[in-house]
Amino acid sequence: MFAFAGLAAQLVDGALGMAFGVTATTMLILSGMAPAYASAAVHFAEVGTTLFSGLAHWRLNNVHWPTVIFLGIPGAVGAFAGATVLSGLSAESAEPVVSLLLLLLGGYVLVRSVLVPWGRSSTGSTEDTPPAGNGRRSRVGLVALGLGGGFLDASGGGGWGPVTTSTLMSVGRSQPRKIIGTVNTAEFLVAVSASAGFIVGLEAVHDSWQPVLGLLIGGVIAAPIAAWVVTKIRPDILGGLVGALLVLLNGLRVSASMGWIGVAIAATVAGLCITVVLRSLGRTRRAAAVVEPAPTDADDDPDHPRVVIRTDTL
Repeated sequence: MFAFAGLAAQLVDGALGMAFGVTATTMLILSGMAPAYASAAVHFAEVGTTLFSGLAHWRLNNVHWPTVIFLGIPGAVGAFAGATVLSGLSAESAEPVVSLLLLLLGGYVLVRSVLVPWGRSSTGSTEDTPPAGNGRRSRVGLVALGLGGGFLDASGGGGWGPVTTSTLMSVGRSQPRKIIGTVNTAEFLVAVSASAGFIVGLEAVHDSWQPVLGLLIGGVIAAPIAAWVVTKIRPDILGGLVGALLVLLNGLRVSASMGWIGVAIAATVAGLCITVVLRSLGRTRRAAAVVEPAPTDADDDPDHPRVVIRTDTL
């Protein structure tokens, strides 16, 4: 069961840049493990899965190394602190706020993918543009993002991918595959640091070796497959999948942690996303049905020009 959970979680995480920790931690807690030990087991396994995932993304040119440094090193610092805190405290009080933020970010990513295709931002960026842009302000933003993402990931059992991937995608300065590969590679540093924090803060943490081994085996098998998948999916579709996954996962968490208020918020965000997607699809179909005069036959019979229906964008 642990190996299957690791395989499924790594397929999602490697292809979309998120949800390994959330998926795996949830399954371990359902099996009866305490939250701190479940998070520790997941991060021990992620040392191996993120290493193989990073290597696979590197071979496919999905990694921007300067961003890995400015994101991963602060993320490691935050992860060690988060692991230390979780070893003695509960992170349940912060879960509703974090889940709500991720829900809103997921909705933004989904809407942006539908309205503005990835890689065609107003700033003229391309897939070679750094995920966070250039300049000192971008580097400072990466440091802050890494610190926060690493802390939440270790203290909550997951969250590195949703926080960092969704934030970098919302900036829209690079292709999703480059952002996902960079985030997954930086996560190796986060996993190593979080594991060290749990070793320091938890007693008898070595008893978690069975779920660690299962998650590791499944994750290592899935890592190269996921890195290949991310190069075959259209950027706008991939960005939409990331946003939809964020809305789904965090909508459920908000609903569970905030009661009826959470249900109302999640339903509102999901409804807005669906409305935007449907309206965008309607505009695309109307634009594809533009009637144009044929370039050759119009001169032969100007009173009865032949027309064609454009279907290339359907």
